[in-house]
Amino acid sequence: MENRGRRYGRLENKVAVITGGSSGIGLATAERFVAEGAHVFINGREQRRLEAAVAKIGRNVTAVQGDASKLADLDRLYAKSFEEKGRVDIVFANAGIGNQMAPLADITEAQIDETFHLNVRGLIFTVQKALPFMHEGGSIILNASTASVKGIGGLSVYAASKAAVRSLARSWTTDLKGRNIRVNALSPGYTETSIFETLDWTREQFETVKKEITNTIPFGRWGQPREIAEAALFLASSESSYISGIELFVDGGAVQV
Repeated sequence: MENRGRRYGRLENKVAVITGGSSGIGLATAERFVAEGAHVFINGREQRRLEAAVAKIGRNVTAVQGDASKLADLDRLYAKSFEEKGRVDIVFANAGIGNQMAPLADITEAQIDETFHLNVRGLIFTVQKALPFMHEGGSIILNASTASVKGIGGLSVYAASKAAVRSLARSWTTDLKGRNIRVNALSPGYTETSIFETLDWTREQFETVKKEITNTIPFGRWGQPREIAEAALFLASSESSYISGIELFVDGGAVQV
């Protein structure tokens, strides 16, 4: 990998917690944080994926199996981080789902419950339970989505959950101003992750839809997880020390023009 021009050590001696850290954007961000000097605690539902992530990252990473929508699992995650490191400096509330598509007429209770249970309820408690372990000057990053501002047919439930995430970043910026803890929303556009493999589509259907979507992106391509990770690094580091309450779009210009 080309490293010229990069500065390392921006998260030296920091402790980060990343939910949904065993694949995709979460894994890429964990790798990037570790490269910058942080110790990272990652959580995910599947032990196999977590073990593979730890092997890939190679150092300064601790995996704690669990579901970010379950409060007891979040308690175990933070207990482990406190036991090993005594504090948390950065939280990336990244875990979420968005693979259930349905137009308005077909939305079900189960779809609403499952989506909001993780994307909103789980995210709220991911942050709330971190607060006793965070010191002044910490950074909280919420994974939102460009879907929150762009009307996409069949994705209204997912989009509504991500609009809630963006709203939470604003409110929590006010709630935590006395502790100098920054809260920002990170909104990726279409990104090459495995989540799209879980859609109930054939490969041909997926490639057709992907081509249509790509034509709407000024950069003419989907993002890579490492590109989202770079934005997360900026929001986690002191380089964004006077930034809070924003929504940072990383989308190749898709919702900007």
